[in-house]
Amino acid sequence: MINGESLLIFLVVGVLAGWLGGIVVKGYGMGLIGDMVVGVIGSFIGGWLFGYLHIVHGAGFLGDLIGATVGAILLLIVLRLVRRRRAF
Repeated sequence: MINGESLLIFLVVGVLAGWLGGIVVKGYGMGLIGDMVVGVIGSFIGGWLFGYLHIVHGAGFLGDLIGATVGAILLLIVLRLVRRRRAF
């Protein structure tokens, strides 16, 4: 069951992961809502990928942030490749 505190932490991790992903993948500052969406989707991607590869990324807030950031970076790279392909 999701309570208010866990939802808030999930959204904070999403915003931070999206923001960090935008810093790493230059040119993808999407604002607060965009960063949150990228970070939340990235957290699912990072969690799935780390689980699939049996990579332990730590527990708690920092571990969640690392996994979500890796997922956000991968998502932004894929978005960049798709946009680049459409331009041609």
